[in-house]
Amino acid sequence: MSIAIVGGGLAAATAATELRERGYDGDVVIYAAEDHLPYERPPLSKDVLLGTKDIDSAIVHDEGWYTANRVRLERGVAVTAIDAAAHTLRVEPVGGGAESEHEYDRLLLATGATARHFDVADRVCDPVYLRTVEDNTRLRAALRPGAKVVIVGAGWIGLEVASAARQKDAEVTVYEVGDLPLVSVLGPEVARLFADLHRAHGVDLRLSTAVDEAALTAADVVVVGIGAIPSTRLAEEAGLDVDHGVLVDERLRTSDPDIYAVGDVANHQHPVLGRRIRVEHWDTAIEQAKVAAHNLLGDEEPYTHLPYFFTDQYDLGMEYFGSVGPEGYDRVDIEGDTDVANGGAFRAYWVHDGVVRAAMHANDWDASDAVRDSVGTER
Repeated sequence: MSIAIVGGGLAAATAATELRERGYDGDVVIYAAEDHLPYERPPLSKDVLLGTKDIDSAIVHDEGWYTANRVRLERGVAVTAIDAAAHTLRVEPVGGGAESEHEYDRLLLATGATARHFDVADRVCDPVYLRTVEDNTRLRAALRPGAKVVIVGAGWIGLEVASAARQKDAEVTVYEVGDLPLVSVLGPEVARLFADLHRAHGVDLRLSTAVDEAALTAADVVVVGIGAIPSTRLAEEAGLDVDHGVLVDERLRTSDPDIYAVGDVANHQHPVLGRRIRVEHWDTAIEQAKVAAHNLLGDEEPYTHLPYFFTDQYDLGMEYFGSVGPEGYDRVDIEGDTDVANGGAFRAYWVHDGVVRAAMHANDWDASDAVRDSVGTER
């Protein structure tokens, strides 16, 4: 049996690893558009951006691992089409070249997502969309004392870049059209704490404000972080069911029984949450890839892992478990010291119908297990 993996990121490398660790000895081929070895993306806006770690620390495996484990890593190639009926892929080098056709028995889509573009910035400057090693290299070079940094969007990427830039003594202005940063994820009760944190560190945080062209052209560097779009073109053209991502069932199987999808691109029917969810986070890429690898080998394992994400901003470290969902929450219970700008530590629980739907801690690392285990319990 031959297993093809389309996508060259963390999910792809994790799936290949799990296949070998489960004893599968057939062909494994990874088709990666980037020339780099598969790497983790979170460090691009955290340690690597700060310069406390180098980019090699984000690489999943060195080149020797792929050779030793007989995983064929095709770098710098684009899969241009999938023929699901014939079980074939069309592949060509990025930038052009001779196209070739390759067979597969089972296929894993790990195509990820692409940055959502901001037309105004694209028109008047050369913004950074922090998705790749090259983006990181360019941004690191621009973060110097006194540099004028404009960030469009106060989501996770925007705020992590703001933190790194301030720690490099750059002048930082963040524009966010919403009333608070991260409000769609955290709600106003906790989002307000992140606004306070960044202002305490000297960020000019402009909420309910759209950036204008003058601000963009006056900046030394502009970073745009306004979300990502799942890379579904291949799936759509192959006739797979797609809706805000590639639709997969509880076992991460697409509408084609021989094709699975994981990571940023997968819109998953979560058996614990009882609804569909698409999660763009490091942990999901890893855990879904492991389960998909099992199922590619014939298992029928549901993916039940709860969403998890983390962030590092200044001296604040945070972990978040679960998902509030479209029904919202009735209240947020906050315990501890919320003055995180001065070393405070707290826990927060989002409660709906008397049940914890999501929970987080900030700077309270001994609480990780208890906070995670609280999700789904009565409160």
